Amino acid sequence: MTRFSLLAGAALLFPLSATAQTAATPAGTTTPVAGPSMRGGDIVVTAPFRQSEADVLSGTSIVTGEELQRSLRPTIGETLARQPGVSATSFGPNASRPVLRGFQGERIRVLTDGIGSIDVSNTSVDHAVAINPLIAERVEVLRGPSALLFGSSAVGGVVNVIDTRIPRTVPENGYRLGGTATYGSAANERSGSAAADVAVGAGFVVHADGSYLKTDDLEIGGFALSREQRAASLAAASAAGAQPAVPGEEAIDFAGNAAIRGRLPNTASETWNVGVGTALIRDGGSLGVSYSRYDSLYGVPVRYATQVGQEQEAPRIDLKQDRVDLRAEVATGGNFLDRIRLRAGFADYTHAELEPDGEVGTTFMNQGLEGRLEFVQANRGGWQGASGVQVFNRRFDVEGDEAFLPRNETSQVGLFTLQQYSAGPFRAEAGGRYERTSVDARTGLDDARFFAGGRDFEAVSGSLGASYEVAQGVRIGLNGSRTERAPSAEELFANGPHAGTQSYELGSPNFRLEKSWGLEATLHAHREAWSFDAAAYYNWFSNYIFESQVDPGACEAAAAPSGREVDLPCFQYAQADARYYGLEAEANVRLATIGGYRINADLLGDWVHAKVVDRGPVPRIPPMRLLGGLEAQGDRISARAEVERSFKQDRVTQFETETGAFTLVNASVALKPFGADNGTTLTLSANNIFDVNARRHASFLKDFAPLAGRDLRATLGFRL
Repeated sequence: MTRFSLLAGAALLFPLSATAQTAATPAGTTTPVAGPSMRGGDIVVTAPFRQSEADVLSGTSIVTGEELQRSLRPTIGETLARQPGVSATSFGPNASRPVLRGFQGERIRVLTDGIGSIDVSNTSVDHAVAINPLIAERVEVLRGPSALLFGSSAVGGVVNVIDTRIPRTVPENGYRLGGTATYGSAANERSGSAAADVAVGAGFVVHADGSYLKTDDLEIGGFALSREQRAASLAAASAAGAQPAVPGEEAIDFAGNAAIRGRLPNTASETWNVGVGTALIRDGGSLGVSYSRYDSLYGVPVRYATQVGQEQEAPRIDLKQDRVDLRAEVATGGNFLDRIRLRAGFADYTHAELEPDGEVGTTFMNQGLEGRLEFVQANRGGWQGASGVQVFNRRFDVEGDEAFLPRNETSQVGLFTLQQYSAGPFRAEAGGRYERTSVDARTGLDDARFFAGGRDFEAVSGSLGASYEVAQGVRIGLNGSRTERAPSAEELFANGPHAGTQSYELGSPNFRLEKSWGLEATLHAHREAWSFDAAAYYNWFSNYIFESQVDPGACEAAAAPSGREVDLPCFQYAQADARYYGLEAEANVRLATIGGYRINADLLGDWVHAKVVDRGPVPRIPPMRLLGGLEAQGDRISARAEVERSFKQDRVTQFETETGAFTLVNASVALKPFGADNGTTLTLSANNIFDVNARRHASFLKDFAPLAGRDLRATLGFRL
């Protein structure tokens, strides 16, 4: 109740005559340049002030409209996996978080309308993100130094999912109605979503939305186990005979595991999500609040036993989140201060990991509050900026068989500023952030909980960049950044078995701040018939936090006080120097206009190289990738074919395997049956047409759970 009171109290600070945006400038407005493929005119909403994607100094991607409808998947990771510099954790079809420039987990922030998802998806890859892409209006991906506005844990980047749960504008006709319905063959996926805004008074708008998703076990394009794991499983079958893999437990059919193909067991899911919101919108500002409920029951792909002595489970996760959000804005109209913004969210999250017999094995409980207060400066002679404060609090507890982390609380306060100056073709940007973080943990046996330890950190981060328009529509830029990140509770205090990663995890309470220097060079070129965006980056880390497999004795010693047995590989967090560098680029060109159809070609590519100095490669780094497409765009019909080539990844650590190359071929047709000006669109697509057995190297489960096989999809979207 205390956090709900804080939200209510914060709302009282702002008069009811406030507004975020007027109807003339709604968030999410885009200005296409030379058709949907030429995206240089898109407005970036994930920023203190509105600016074109072409003017952002770091790498940025915006997914909206027909592209979002074509790419829409049940998880945000798979929805974005075809964007430059983006991969996904792909822990089966129900839990997939974005991977940006090789970074994942604690170095990526996934937001909903500028505020964190407030779940435990950063804790483990088998935990789903409690953000529903089915109700997204647009998704923005920021990579590089600008992401630091949202926290030092965003060193890898930010994914912001923007919805309309708190209305931003008054509907022109008194109401807005939209929705989607999708069928996907690979998982027999059936989903639907709808959202409505209704004006019920002068500037008063009420919102309601809901979605439902149900899937069966996922169809795959070959064997569930990789070639190496099938060989190991067959060898174990020969060695084990009829003996149980683990004494006292049911015998494991190793040969049967090796033969599983065509479908991925234990991957069915059922998810529903509802939300209501309201906003008072006036010329001088707005005030809005919303409530949502997210409920999902999903299966986690089986990590099959391939050696005698291994266990295998088929867990399911029962996830629930209740969330309240607040957004307010005052347009001050001053010569220096243009507007004041407040954004806050509170969520109560729980998920239970269910054993095959339905018993609860482990329960994760997380309560979180996050808020941002921004003061946006007026543009004075080309100078504009924003400064503010961000607060965050998380209370996290794990109870049960796999309680690998003690009860803990993280509190953080951050002060930030971003200043930008423009003079003709020249643009400069500087940002700074100060954070104070406190992490406390309590532990004990049975029901006794006592204070175990706490750490306080002060982190200072900054960035400086400049760009120059060398020709009309062509801008080059260079950014530099210095980042400091406080270790998370998981990195400091982990001490227990973690089935999701098949490891006994051991943290270190003596970690220091993780620090990095970064350079990024960018090129944005947008013309009438072509566009090209590219970024090259290099990051130097000191005290880089990573996991490595160590002698089991380290975990046995740490587990001794609790009497736990260590029957999983021992992984310990450590700190060392590290290096990340890579390239990403995207090009679009209009080849011709034939009979009213614009013929466009596009190509994107990305590559990242990461290593821990004197240790070897960073694990689970995506390989080089190329994706090319050919598209015919008409007013009522558009058609697209694309080929994605993911190359072999053979730079691996001692505890991971190589991942073979694969090629995916996809095609789609988008129809506007009632005309170009009507908001109804039917998208038909065929993905992985040749039913390739593809495995994503960034996934912990790549050797046990490949990507979807051939998937025929139909999505109907409408807007009224």
